[in-house]
Amino acid sequence: MTSETDGGLEEFLARPDSPGLDLSTAVARCSTALGLQHSVVYLADLQQRRLIPLTDVAPALPVDDSLAGWTYRTQSLRVEESGTGGMTLWLPLLDGAERLGVLAVHAPSLTPASLRRGRALAALLAMMITSKRAYKDSFVRRTRTERMRLPAEMLRAFLPPRTIGTPHVVSTAVLEPAYEIGGDAFDHSLTEASLHTTVLDAMGHDLASGLTTAVSLAACRNARRTGADLPELMRRVDDALSQWLPDRFCTGVFTRLDLATGMLRWSNCGHPAPLLIRGQQLVADAMAREADPPLGLPSLLAARPRRTHEIALEPGDRVLMYTDGVTEARTADGGEFGLRRFADYVIRATAAGELAPEVLRRLIHSLLDTRDSRLRDDATILMFEWWPPTATV
Repeated sequence: MTSETDGGLEEFLARPDSPGLDLSTAVARCSTALGLQHSVVYLADLQQRRLIPLTDVAPALPVDDSLAGWTYRTQSLRVEESGTGGMTLWLPLLDGAERLGVLAVHAPSLTPASLRRGRALAALLAMMITSKRAYKDSFVRRTRTERMRLPAEMLRAFLPPRTIGTPHVVSTAVLEPAYEIGGDAFDHSLTEASLHTTVLDAMGHDLASGLTTAVSLAACRNARRTGADLPELMRRVDDALSQWLPDRFCTGVFTRLDLATGMLRWSNCGHPAPLLIRGQQLVADAMAREADPPLGLPSLLAARPRRTHEIALEPGDRVLMYTDGVTEARTADGGEFGLRRFADYVIRATAAGELAPEVLRRLIHSLLDTRDSRLRDDATILMFEWWPPTATV
């Protein structure tokens, strides 16, 4: 950047009113400060089907059939000639590992300077969007395409970002039906040393189911944030449900991955066993263990304390956690999607080099979009992959 450009951006960031600006004004002023012609922010809708313009009057763009969508799917730059002259740079908007949308930057020509400034603007706007979307209903309204039911509204308020990660681990999840979820939820979090993941499935499909899951998520996070290990974490979830919702229960899988060694510890409370994909094949029954009773059931039903299992991951391993709504989904031929088709889809996508978030986006759409296919229950998938710190990803 030139000193003039540096000075313009520095002046913008130093202004007292800059943090409070609406996004359109902030984008316009940042673009001017960086010497760019014009920029437009597009955010992905809730189901990641369309890219919705937030800062300009423009049509929505399909994720599956546009240059903007290609940028979103691959998290890579695309460039095209602008219809009004000059060039349009399509840049991914990323909050760490999470895909927010894309940024269209219009510039007279593609130069190292315009590319550098466009990337700087995308990084700055991603931080602004992340900081504002938690309380800006305008973002939410624009990225929803249907009315959301109350149980889904409650549960989505508890969910973390769809994707989190570092250069050596990524965890990503999808959940459908997006506007009608009742009892499914996922959680994942990172510390310097570990990745924690959770998938929950409460009985039923109503507000009480959502409340059961919400209490379980809160108890899980409360335990995790005080340093509790898996046995203590599950005990606290059991205690919370027994105290506040004694007639409700849910199933769940809880994991803790040591990022340095790849040692994965997990516990299964009445839930489908996670799947392990290694070297582009499913490792049969790698994580199949006898499940403990569901969470919240009276302790008298359990003949022994809840158990924790261990397995050593290898570089590039992908672990799939899911609810039974995935494998029980009906396909066009009238059968169930099933474990084999589920694993095969991920294996083929892995072999094709697709990024983990894109694998799950396409997979869940394949369940929803096949003619006559339907979900009989909430369908949640969480997948994480690991590379050791010494590996080149």
